[in-house]
Amino acid sequence: MNTKILTTLEYGKVRASLQGLVTTAVGAELVAKLVPSSNPQWVQTALDETADGASILRLAGGIPVPQLDNIAPALKRVEIGATLNGRELAALGRVLKTVSAVVKFLDDLQARLDLRRVYDLQAQLVALPALERRLTVAVDEDGSLTDEASPALRGVRQAIRSLEGEIRSRMEKYTRGSSAKYLSDPIITIRDDRYVIPVKAEYRGQFGGVVHDQSASGQTLFIEPQAIVEMNNRLREAQLEEQAEIVRILAELSEAVAPYTKELRHNSQLLGHFDFINAKAKYAKQLKATEPQVSAENHVDLLQARHPLIDRHQVVPNTITIGADYQAIVVTGPNTGGKTITLKTLGLLQLMGQSGLFIPAEAHSTIGVYSNVFADIGDEQSIEQSLSTFSSHMKTIVDILGAMDDHALVLFDELGAGTDPQEGAALAIAILDAVGAAGAQVVATTHYPELKLYGYNTPQTINASMEFDAATLQPTYRLLIGVPGRSNAFDISQRLGLDPTIVAAAKGLIAEDSHDLNNMISDLESQRKAAETEYLETRHQLEAAQQLHDELKHAYEDFFTERERQLDRAKDQANAIVDKAQAKADKIIGNLRQMQKEQRGDVKENRLIEAKTALKNLHQEKAQPKNRVLRREKNKQALHKGDTVRVLSYDQTGELLDQVDASHWEVQMGIIRMKIATQDLEKVQPPKTETPKRQVTVVRGATGPSTTLDLRGQRYEEAMTNLDQYIDAALLAGYAQVTIVHGLGTGAIRNGVTAYLKRHRQVKKFGFAPQNAGGSGATIVQFK
Repeated sequence: MNTKILTTLEYGKVRASLQGLVTTAVGAELVAKLVPSSNPQWVQTALDETADGASILRLAGGIPVPQLDNIAPALKRVEIGATLNGRELAALGRVLKTVSAVVKFLDDLQARLDLRRVYDLQAQLVALPALERRLTVAVDEDGSLTDEASPALRGVRQAIRSLEGEIRSRMEKYTRGSSAKYLSDPIITIRDDRYVIPVKAEYRGQFGGVVHDQSASGQTLFIEPQAIVEMNNRLREAQLEEQAEIVRILAELSEAVAPYTKELRHNSQLLGHFDFINAKAKYAKQLKATEPQVSAENHVDLLQARHPLIDRHQVVPNTITIGADYQAIVVTGPNTGGKTITLKTLGLLQLMGQSGLFIPAEAHSTIGVYSNVFADIGDEQSIEQSLSTFSSHMKTIVDILGAMDDHALVLFDELGAGTDPQEGAALAIAILDAVGAAGAQVVATTHYPELKLYGYNTPQTINASMEFDAATLQPTYRLLIGVPGRSNAFDISQRLGLDPTIVAAAKGLIAEDSHDLNNMISDLESQRKAAETEYLETRHQLEAAQQLHDELKHAYEDFFTERERQLDRAKDQANAIVDKAQAKADKIIGNLRQMQKEQRGDVKENRLIEAKTALKNLHQEKAQPKNRVLRREKNKQALHKGDTVRVLSYDQTGELLDQVDASHWEVQMGIIRMKIATQDLEKVQPPKTETPKRQVTVVRGATGPSTTLDLRGQRYEEAMTNLDQYIDAALLAGYAQVTIVHGLGTGAIRNGVTAYLKRHRQVKKFGFAPQNAGGSGATIVQFK
């Protein structure tokens, strides 16, 4: 790819945006070296990596690559036997820790996200856990060695801290005692790595010792008192011992790194590559960009493309298509209409796509892979080279014609401008013919009307224009492919107030074929607008029809599903009835066989009649209104207020209170009153009064305990004590059933209640209350 096109289309600004998104030195190098490629395989691979980065950014916030320095110089020094300093070793440790973090992150990601390239790159990372652990333990993030670097270093540092404490303690006697009056300031400071005190010059003999420094005025001397000299000497010896141990440890760690320089360098490059992928994904998110498809035939179809360097809220998107149905586009229209920006948008998006970047266009846009992109855009006149605007453009065009091939994209802005209009138009046509003959694709902007006819008459060439609103005298910046630009000079002049006779005279001076061309363009614009209106209306109708179709489809699916469900339910009910009837029939037949065995002969006639009648009764027939026996039996089964019934769904016995409606009754079950469906009720005989199993002494005048115990808000021990006392009282009162309200909470009291009831011998059964009576927050207990 020629470097001039990168400058012309401001490709460097795209790279600058990417530079602000990388965090590693290697990533910054990759961005700086980024250029478009003409290799389709490389382009697709780079786009796959960007797509992976976008998926990871969307689902997991990006690959965790922190700020990393360039470790290549440190590795070169290790390879020649040099000893690394603490900062260089810390940088190597950060690389190894990042490798472990990235490997773990991507391993966790594999279970929920399929990627195209990143997992292959991950497989190339080499984790060195032993070396990582050693560097992490020995070296801090700032490059200083930790006390854990070696036992000797820990010991000497402890000695240094102890000596420093002793020295400060001794010297504080000078700063806080009677000697403080001889000091300029009651402080302890350091000169030449030795602890000293600031003494007034006239009292220098008060402390003895060594003078290490003096103030600028000479009024203060920094003296090491004689009593501290020996302790400072021992401190200095310990500090030198510490430095010697640090040098030894750094050499040892450098030797440990030396065998792994190749792996460390490769890891650093891979982490920089991950950082680069992150940056491309973040840039795509900023631009609201999408992944383009790559066309091997260079069929470009940019849908609603936007220039990446213009605010997306202000730029007008355009659809640009070339390569499939035509290889040349001639764009005409007024100045400031957006022709140049359209050219730059096509060129820059193509360069971005061939660099492996997403492009600011709608999804499913397509780019080509051109061998080169050339552009002659802007005024490049040169005073130093004595070149006029026309000469500068022509020199660039000559270079382009000499370098292009049949896989190139050429962009011409104002082709043939800067000279006589007739000659310029002729040159423009000849140049377009030359580009077409070479097989390259070309987009050219021009003002010459001759090129509009060229666009109609030349195969594989199409006209286009930038739309202009004659009503507002303003450009709309919309690209219209297939419609040439029309001159609006007469309309604009007349709307601005020019005398209509002058405008009419001007129209009479231009050639008749120009009138015909403008009229033809006007007709084309009218047809385009009518077609666009019809298209929008048709699209609206299609969307409405599609919506109706989808609704009907869903309704049919719901109907079919419900029908199948009802059929299955009916079959289950029928099977249940058949199974029940079969069981009764089997029982009747079994009884007959048993009687036959017992009587050892024929069964009596009355027995057969009874069995036959029982089998006949298995057939479910509708009750006849005139059958008094059936009516009487039906009346027996009819539900009335005060009847005793069994609630089938809860397997509980209750009393009917009132009929709520045709299909529901209000039932009292113990202390609970519920609304129950009629079909869920079975009339039963009231329970017979049984003799109590235990002797209960009733104290007259005393009141028995409540049938409900509330343990909510109590501590566990208190609740268990109250429960035990309450159960004894309920048993003494002769209650058949009680309710324990324990709530949900943490579940401790509920579990305690359950454990207690399981152990109690007088408890027949227990279980959670119905949902409308407390659910799992209450337990109903029945006694034996």
